[in-house]
Amino acid sequence: MTHLLKHGVISRLRACSSRALVAIAIAACALLSTTAPARAQGIFLTSTGPINQSMGGAAVAAPLDSAGALNWNPATISGLKKSEVALAISFVLPTITLASEVPGFSGSTQGEPGVTAVPTMSFVLKDDCSPWTWGVGIYGIGGFSSNYAGSSFADPVPNPILTPQFPGGVGIGRLYTKAEIYQIAPTASYALTEKLSVGFAPTIDLAHVQADPLQFAPPSGPFGTYGAGTGTRAAWGAGFQLGVYYIADSNWRFGASYKSTQWFEPLRYNSTDVNGLPVLQKVNFDLPPITSIGAAYTGFDRWLYAVDVRYFDYSSASGFNQSGYRADGSVAGLGWKSVWGVSNGVQYMFTDRLALRGGYSYVDNPIPSSQEFFNVGTSLSMKHFLSMGASYLIRENISANVAYTHGFQTSLTGPIVIPAGPVPGTSVTNTTSVDQLTAGISVLF
Repeated sequence: MTHLLKHGVISRLRACSSRALVAIAIAACALLSTTAPARAQGIFLTSTGPINQSMGGAAVAAPLDSAGALNWNPATISGLKKSEVALAISFVLPTITLASEVPGFSGSTQGEPGVTAVPTMSFVLKDDCSPWTWGVGIYGIGGFSSNYAGSSFADPVPNPILTPQFPGGVGIGRLYTKAEIYQIAPTASYALTEKLSVGFAPTIDLAHVQADPLQFAPPSGPFGTYGAGTGTRAAWGAGFQLGVYYIADSNWRFGASYKSTQWFEPLRYNSTDVNGLPVLQKVNFDLPPITSIGAAYTGFDRWLYAVDVRYFDYSSASGFNQSGYRADGSVAGLGWKSVWGVSNGVQYMFTDRLALRGGYSYVDNPIPSSQEFFNVGTSLSMKHFLSMGASYLIRENISANVAYTHGFQTSLTGPIVIPAGPVPGTSVTNTTSVDQLTAGISVLF
């Protein structure tokens, strides 16, 4: 503090009432999305497993593998050629930067989130003598991580948002978030005719979310200090999914699915107040429902094209549809809007053993720039994703699958917001890109 005073930092920030409000606002600034995770379609990953990933996530009318079918349309497991078991692992590496500006100071910090592993396991059992097809999927549906070192006004280029919480600084200190969400989907599909199938799946979710500091919980002390949200256990959630799949006569396939809201129990955190005394904090959130429709075309020899259109209804989900501050100083929610997304994929059978694929997915950014201040602990504003991949039949009915996806860099900037409204002359900016490599094996029987 003495060092800062020598450089006139605190005195300039306190020179007028608005700048004092800026200092308080920055101390409350990083709403670390303690809701569910991910780094793609808002809170959701764009795909499940290497085959679905290489198709850009398109699967509602194109059942190429068990993992994509189980996740995006339970009815399509009736369209798989054989029973299948598949295993895969994804390695996700985000590149993230957090920048901020207040009157007289600005800076930028490169994050070190590291690589996150996302497993996928899927199983489908078909009986040619029965209209029923059964399956179960266990996979990661989302996750994010942020890890920013703290900053100081003694740094050559200080980043105000990462300086210590007020009054030791005017920021939030180091910023750390880690979130993982997994889903278990026991699934049944019934073939009403040779061309029409319907499917149903109860969904069971498990979310583990850490955030330091934790802005969704009330602060403590005279300056409104936020505690840590790292002392937590996994939270359980549940929902359901419905789907329909139709095979037309003219090389077309059509599908539709609805994945309900995933209702979660409260996240519980063993935190501490400003004096180090124990405090139990609870945070509520739900994952939003997803409606998908899709089509696929197989009219060209060795080619398949698929497209899915999805609607992510964030405005109906607790934790996403609220915004602003509560009376106790906690942040009410992320302030997201509902958005549309499109996934496109193409497959070419280069040989009888080698399948080549490419995909592109787009989703609108659910975070308005006015709400960026409340989302600085997440990096979820990317819109464009390009994928490629291949499968090779290494032995009869045993395939090796690989996929790579690049999420193109996106930046989102918004003002610092206090209970009285946005503060002029301030900003926070997230810049994000991501790379994902997935490998797996599938066995048909």
